[in-house]
This record gives sequence, structure tokens and C-alpha cells, in this order.
Amino acid sequence: MRSLRHWTPRYVVNRLRVLAYQRLHPGEPWLTRDMVELLKTRLTGAGRGLEWGAGRSTLWLAARLGSLVSVEHDEAYCRQVQAALEKKGLRNVDLRFHPAEPDYVAVADKLPPARLDFVLVDGQARDLCALAALPRLKPGGLLVVDNSNLYLPCSSYAPHSRRPADGPASEAWGRFAATVKTWECIWTTNGVWDTALWVKPA
Repeated sequence: MRSLRHWTPRYVVNRLRVLAYQRLHPGEPWLTRDMVELLKTRLTGAGRGLEWGAGRSTLWLAARLGSLVSVEHDEAYCRQVQAALEKKGLRNVDLRFHPAEPDYVAVADKLPPARLDFVLVDGQARDLCALAALPRLKPGGLLVVDNSNLYLPCSSYAPHSRRPADGPASEAWGRFAATVKTWECIWTTNGVWDTALWVKPA
């Protein structure tokens, strides 16, 4: 059981701000607000995208990408997202249900190399998904990992963040960190969780 020591006055204020923002912006993905604002400027509407973890982000990304492959492990939730896409008339999403590894992660392996403009890792097996995404990104492509503070060492004040002494959360995260250490990285936090973005070098 996790400690409740993170329920400090600052954390409570940050959490209330996040909840208020989500209520006022129901169509936006559950990434940090700063990351959402950044992606609004980076996604032009014509790129190819891949997403692990369907949901609000699926509809939001579909409106900002030319095409999107979205992978979801929960069948009932997958049906809900599909219904929402149909209601919005969004036909550029290839929504795929894969309940478990290896098929869940292996979706990336079936895509052409160096063709994706954008990848969001926000579902299951995030370390393996992040690694699998790297060769699929084109130069200049964007890779976003949500809750990045839980997996990679950082200086974040969000709860349960990993410190440099902790190292990466898994061997796969270690390999990921070694691969992207020279990439441009934009790390954002709302004090509740972090979302990080890496840009593949040209």
C-alpha cells in the first residue's frame, strides 16, 4: 500500500487544479496541461500516429493527425471509444483490441520503420511499448510518455517520482533512457503526475 504522505497542502491544491481543468475541458486528453498545449502547436493534422491506451486522447488526436492506430487492452472500453469515434464521424482511426502481450506491444512491429510522426505511450507495458516505438518514429517524430515520473529518474515533485539514485523502473526503461539520452526532451508536470516528450533527431 502506498504512503499517503504526499497529501501535502501543495499536492491538494495541484490535484484540485487538475480536476477543475479536466471538468472545464472534457475533450482534452489526460496528459499534463502544458503537454496538451505543446501538442496543439506541434500536431499539424497531417501526420501518422500510434497510441497505446485508447480514450479521450484518441478522439483528440484523431482531430489532429491524418491517421492514428490506437491499441487498447480493455474490450468494453474499446467498444466505448469506437462508439464515440463513430458518433463524432472520425474515420481516420484504426482502433485495435489486444488484451495482452505480446500482441499488444507487437502492433508497432507490424508498422513500417521510420514512418510515424507521433507516438503516445499511455497504456499497458509502457516500457516495452516505448522501446518498440523508437524505430518506427521518423526523424523529427514525437514520442510522448505519460506518467513518466513513475518510470524514469527525474527531479519532479509529483508523488512517487523516481530519483536519480533509484534508476529506471525496469531493464527495458534503462535501455529506453540510454537510447533517448541525446534526444531533445521536454518534461512537464502538474504536481500530480508528469508527461514527457522526446523528439527523434533528424
